[in-house]
Amino acid sequence: MLQRLFHQFMNSGDTLWVYHDGKLIFNSNKERLGPLLDYIHSFRPRVRGVTVFDHVVGNAAALLLKKASCLEVYSPLGSEFAAQTLRHQGIKFHFSKTVPHILNEMGNDICPMEKLSLGKSPEEFYMILKKH
Repeated sequence: MLQRLFHQFMNSGDTLWVYHDGKLIFNSNKERLGPLLDYIHSFRPRVRGVTVFDHVVGNAAALLLKKASCLEVYSPLGSEFAAQTLRHQGIKFHFSKTVPHILNEMGNDICPMEKLSLGKSPEEFYMILKKH
């Protein structure tokens, strides 16, 4: 069932879906980390144990997924940094493709959020983002 939902997600035009108890409770077509932050602000801490479908999962998103009480994430693209973080946080992940790191928009360096998130705990990273 989740593979079928992943396929539907990939064809939806959305960038993020969040499921809880088999029901879609949040979706967004915003870019970057905005959708995850919107979800966290709207639903956490009262909703726990969600499954997330996200277009790109770098380390920054992986840390935020922990804040979002995610149990499992599906994405067509994830970074090795994200995979390490998700393993460490006990979150199951399914990436169609794993890359060493997420690149910036120009494709010539590591994504600024990926850089900023390295070596941070989920709480530390979230607090940095809240200040900006």
